[in-house]
Amino acid sequence: MAYGYIVNNSMNHCGTRQIETKRLVLRQFVVEDAEAMFRNWTSDPEVTKYLTWPPHASVDVSWAILNDWTAAYPKQNYYQWAIVLNENGECPIGSIGAVDINDDISVVQIGYCLGQRWWHRGIMSEALNAVIDFFFNEVGANRIEARHDPRNPHSGMVMEKCGMKYEGTLRSSDRNNQGICDASWYAILKSER
Repeated sequence: MAYGYIVNNSMNHCGTRQIETKRLVLRQFVVEDAEAMFRNWTSDPEVTKYLTWPPHASVDVSWAILNDWTAAYPKQNYYQWAIVLNENGECPIGSIGAVDINDDISVVQIGYCLGQRWWHRGIMSEALNAVIDFFFNEVGANRIEARHDPRNPHSGMVMEKCGMKYEGTLRSSDRNNQGICDASWYAILKSER
């Protein structure tokens, strides 16, 4: 007799759909976004200081990343949004997406970054709130989680502003552009929304 486990197919993956909020449009990237992406956030060492990928050395790096991202959009379990201000037209100023998905327990982990010129304006909180609602209401996730380096407290403030609860800090459990680092974890459950 073979032993195994039952796979929980409770999430209804539907791919990266456009989401609109009061000030934002969250949409799929297109390769033509490479110059704006490079100019607005991926080349900025302040934006990438606590992230897991280095600043892009040229627009060619952004273009290559966008080629990979856009090629993945047909997958129903792939979620990567360009953050666009309504007032700004089509120019993306940041990104937000699912960096890990565990279908077995209906968990989605979110990662995000935003160009420095748009920090401290509530933009990322607005985007994260919209994505949390999308994953709970459209995809059927039970838990949304995110982590940040505690030396970057503003990222944790965004999570808290969106109703995510601090669950603890794992010491020396992650690596980013500063080297091995601690990771502070936050999460929200569907029942808490």
